[in-house]
Amino acid sequence: MTSHASRFTVHFAHAAYNLAERFAARNTGIPHFQTWNRVDLEARIGEAEVLVLSGFWNNDLLPKATKLEYVQACAVGYDNFDQAALQAAGVRLSNSRGVNANAVSEHAIALMLGLTRQIHVARDNQRAAHWRGMISDLSAREDELPGKTLLIYGLGTIGQRIARIARAFDMKVLGVKRDLSVGADVVDELHPPSEFVNLLPRADFVVLSCPLTDETRDLVDAPALASMQTSAYLINVARGGCVDQTALIAALENNRIAGAGIDVTTPEPLEAESPLWGFDNVIVTPHTGGETRQYEDNVIDILLENLTRLARGQDPRNAIV
Repeated sequence: MTSHASRFTVHFAHAAYNLAERFAARNTGIPHFQTWNRVDLEARIGEAEVLVLSGFWNNDLLPKATKLEYVQACAVGYDNFDQAALQAAGVRLSNSRGVNANAVSEHAIALMLGLTRQIHVARDNQRAAHWRGMISDLSAREDELPGKTLLIYGLGTIGQRIARIARAFDMKVLGVKRDLSVGADVVDELHPPSEFVNLLPRADFVVLSCPLTDETRDLVDAPALASMQTSAYLINVARGGCVDQTALIAALENNRIAGAGIDVTTPEPLEAESPLWGFDNVIVTPHTGGETRQYEDNVIDILLENLTRLARGQDPRNAIV
């Protein structure tokens, strides 16, 4: 840590994550504080050159951030930031890409295993004190991953790790990404986004691990779901907006796909009346795929690197603006 980084004051803003506490444990000598709600964030946003946050951001805050030089989103997504306004104000923005690569990739695999091994059904049976008997119908039994085909849309840090884990399970992995010059080494086949719908009929599992962009919004819509095998599962650890949720519910109601593992929804929190809660072949988790005991320290690792970079006049890691 270069001594010049101590000129910064860091403002952490999050309702749950103990970012300031974990930052203090590093003994950097860099002044810092944390706010825990939007009201306090707004009241103190003018006190720091560096702001670390995710969901609390509102673009109306920018005129009040008179000292602000750098924002680090403590998540991968940054679609809630007005990039043009930040750039006009001379404020740098980066995300925390890679911070939850282990967590989210493992969560995607856990959803796949949970659905194929019917862990959620077993838990329901446990609560009902019901010992399920043996099953003659092969289609109703638990399944195995080896030999299955996994289609991953989004082969960044998270997607690549999902691919490596899946291949350790002896699965065939198809990857979809824009830049075909990298990523071919972790999949069996690499394809451009234009081939996604054509690849769907081959997949036993479709995993979304991509950012939400104009290109990926409603990526899995009614035609895409109709192209999937009826025995296939959809796993979404990307963003809720990547899936047409109404179309997904219709596909599940009509047994068009085998089921879904969903960590992200539209809106969040998912409404209590949403049909997604009630499907036996769906596992819903509340956008917790990346939330592990290591999360705060992973964010701070990136922050400390970027404070050093900024103090030296260099671009931050994962720079967006």
